[in-house]
Order: sequence, then structure tokens, then C-alpha cells
Amino acid sequence: MEKDKLPPEVAEQVKKAVAILKKGGVVAFPTDTVYGLGALAENEGAVERIFALKQRPKNMPLPLLVSDMSHLTELAATPGPLARRLASRFWPGGLTLIVPASDKVPKFIGGGRKVALRIPDDAVALALIRDLGKPIVGTSANLTGRRAAITAAEVKRCFGDKVDLVIDAGRRPGGLESTIIDITGEKARIVREGAVSRAQIEEVCPVE
Repeated sequence: MEKDKLPPEVAEQVKKAVAILKKGGVVAFPTDTVYGLGALAENEGAVERIFALKQRPKNMPLPLLVSDMSHLTELAATPGPLARRLASRFWPGGLTLIVPASDKVPKFIGGGRKVALRIPDDAVALALIRDLGKPIVGTSANLTGRRAAITAAEVKRCFGDKVDLVIDAGRRPGGLESTIIDITGEKARIVREGAVSRAQIEEVCPVE
């Protein structure tokens, strides 16, 4: 669904969410599987709020959600042909790529010299990121280790007024989380198998 075809009430919520993110707020928004928590990736205070809200250990880096392939070149120190092949095949969609981080990736999201990137396959999430014009940290809306919220009501029950805005775009389908693949080494390595199967990845490249 294109941005201009979003229901008017959802488009208005996206507009409000962008303004909140620019000011350092935290919003919840729909993705292609569950609801997520988002913050402007370059705002350290907002990122710290997400770690605290989820009770997420600092040794669990936060992934970045982006809206187009140009961000791969910007945020990966050495994107390489493999990263481009995988992104071209599975983005937007359920594949998260761990790549070497460029110096434009904030250190406070965790991950050291690596960064996890994904383009979500959801019109609302993409509209939010595109209108913001910058990457957001995007992680499931839940306490760490608990089931992720699939409705706006579940987000509100979990976090109450600790989240500045919840974009309500209806029930999400749930299902498998994104597959995470680390391509920083000599061979691709699956960190978590999910929406994209090992067999699908092996059609593109060998897997460790």
C-alpha cells in the first residue's frame, strides 16, 4: 500500500509520530508482523528509553529500520556484493542483515562494529521512516522475553503512558520474526531463522 493510500486517520497518526520522534520521543507502530517500538536512531536519550521500557540488556543491540537501499550504503562500512544481493532479494521483508557498521551508526545502539538493518514490508512503518528521513531503532513492542504485541491495545496494556504515541493500524498478523543473518565474516551465518528460511537464503549464497 502506498503512503497516499493510507487511511486518513492512520496518515494523521504517522504525521504526529514523526513530530514526536524528531523531538526525541518514543512511538509504537505496526510492522509486517507485530507492533514495534521506535525512536530516532541518532537520539541517545530516546534510545536509552527503549532499552529501559523493554528492560532490554545493553548487550542486546537494537536493530535499525530503514526505508530504502541507499541506507545500506550509508550505514554499512563495506556493504559488499553479498549484502546487496540479499537486500535486493528479501527487502522489504523478513530478513535482517548484520553488516559492518559505518561511522554514521551511533555507538549507543550497541553492536560495536556491527549493525543490524532491515526494510520492513509494511506501508505504515515505511511511511513513518520516509517522512522522518532518518533511520529509526525498531524493536518489538514487549518486555524482553515476552510475546510481542499484535494490537495497539496490547501495546497500551504493556507500556501505558510510557510510550508517547501508539499508531493504531489494526491487528498485526504475528507469525515468525525476521530471520537474522550475519554477513560480517567469511561466510554468511544465520543468527536466528524466522520469516525467511535457510533454503531461501541458500538460493542466494552459501550459509555457514
